[in-house]
Amino acid sequence: MITLSPPTMIGKGLHRECFLHPEDKTKCIKVVVNGNQQETDREQHYYNFLEKRKISWEMLPRFHGNIETNMGPGAVFDLIRDHDGKVSNSLENYLADKDYVTQNKKHILLALAHLKLYLLENNIISMPIKPKNILYQTKQDGTGTLHIVDNIGNADFIPIASYSYYFGNKKIIRRWNRFFTALAL
Repeated sequence: MITLSPPTMIGKGLHRECFLHPEDKTKCIKVVVNGNQQETDREQHYYNFLEKRKISWEMLPRFHGNIETNMGPGAVFDLIRDHDGKVSNSLENYLADKDYVTQNKKHILLALAHLKLYLLENNIISMPIKPKNILYQTKQDGTGTLHIVDNIGNADFIPIASYSYYFGNKKIIRRWNRFFTALAL
């Protein structure tokens, strides 16, 4: 059993908390702290579906299975780190810094364009896209790459968009347009 502790927490959502993996600095562990496993189960089912499709994991952390922790079942994922080794911050964090946005708007917009293209090319469906669920991985040259780290999957009763690029891309574009409009960049 893996022991997780508050000092190793790196992120917190409404239902789950994310911790540094104490035995592998390239991984993190998500545990449910509020509610049930339903969201986690849906997300993991979708990750397994993507694995079978052999998608590119360029902008999505790979799921490595579940382990037992002192806080209950934990889902293990790749940990996204910046060029200097620090854990990447959320896009929401960067967008809150108006000076950073002013100085790096070109890089942020380019990273957003690459993320949209990645989602469309790989037909990766997400729940509503939010800046708090996206990490901005900075590179040494000042640019960055975005990684969606939460709310992946398709909750439709009949998930045709997951299997059809035509319907999937329509769903991705609808969700992306809402997300991008809300960013107001």
